Amino acid sequence: MTDAFTFILPTDIRYGKDITSELSSLLQERQIQQVLLVTDPGILKTPLVDKVIGYIKTAGAQVAVFSEVSPNPRDTEVSEGARLGKEANAQAIVAVGGGSPMDCAKSINVLMSLGKDSIKEFEGSGKVPGPLSPYFAIPTTAGTGSEVTWSSVINDTDNHYKMTIKSTYMAATVALVDPMLTLTVPPAITASTGMDALTHAIEAYTAKNANPISDALALQSIELICRSLVTAYRESDNLHARDEMMMGSLLGGMAFSHSDVASVHCMAEALGGSLDLPHGLCNSILLPYVMEFNAPAAINKFSHIAAAMGLDFQSESEGAEKAVGFVKDLAAKVELPQLKELAVTPDDFPQMAAIAMKNGSTPSNAREISETDYLNLFHKAYQA
Repeated sequence: MTDAFTFILPTDIRYGKDITSELSSLLQERQIQQVLLVTDPGILKTPLVDKVIGYIKTAGAQVAVFSEVSPNPRDTEVSEGARLGKEANAQAIVAVGGGSPMDCAKSINVLMSLGKDSIKEFEGSGKVPGPLSPYFAIPTTAGTGSEVTWSSVINDTDNHYKMTIKSTYMAATVALVDPMLTLTVPPAITASTGMDALTHAIEAYTAKNANPISDALALQSIELICRSLVTAYRESDNLHARDEMMMGSLLGGMAFSHSDVASVHCMAEALGGSLDLPHGLCNSILLPYVMEFNAPAAINKFSHIAAAMGLDFQSESEGAEKAVGFVKDLAAKVELPQLKELAVTPDDFPQMAAIAMKNGSTPSNAREISETDYLNLFHKAYQA
């Protein structure tokens, strides 16, 4: 019999070409008069931001713009964004961008809505005490799935690590998901965010808390991403590939919101938090080695992953082995670097292993893992 589980989807998802135009009516329905728009410096320079501001003004609302969001959003940026939102008397937040602006916006909403100054007091799960202001997410990359998750990963600038704030209250009220917005994403970002999405799906499927619904979402996500990432990387204007990548990212986000991520993310957050590296890149580098480590504990699931990737195999162990090889080949095809090519040395690994071990997602890993295991995996990835 299926084990008992709960599946919650607090976000209203609207998907399709030009779906962002619905923002005006969504704001009008809620009688929103003041909006804080959260984005990053790169997106701010694009016509999209002007278009979104136009939708906000069409609704009869005023808008304040906060664009000082780093690729790895910092606690100081959250505080500054919340300060701006309070000064503007913002009644809602609109986030435009990839995972960084969306994660930052979620944490800004916590401080802005609750009248607090530091996000650190909410680190962990379930510490946000009540409903927040309406929050609308407009993703521009196919990677994080942040538009449908209720967690926010923020850099603690004092302690140099990534902390997670998690509460269903933080989920977007509405996600407006338009694959057309990804057509101008540069190849390097397409690659790293795509591998991030694949990591979400694989970890969601193999995590200890997976359930039949998250499994179905994760497998479909794996199939879409593995089929379309290389095409999206090589042909930026291929709308079919961009559509499949955006849907894959969305489904993966829905999956891991319920089953959690696991040791790849624990290591990637330690690596990225220590060296301020892109999260998707860190996931890409570490994913195949954690897959190899986990395979003996979930061989059946890894063979299902291989099938979703479209691979032929004669046994479950062969399928798991081929899945690992596929991930390595995929990262090479989209020209992502290896660990030894980054500004990291083996001397950094003991501290990173200790940080990874303390991550709240370590218990979700398919196989029991120790700090020594983490250290060995960092070394294995470095020697590749």
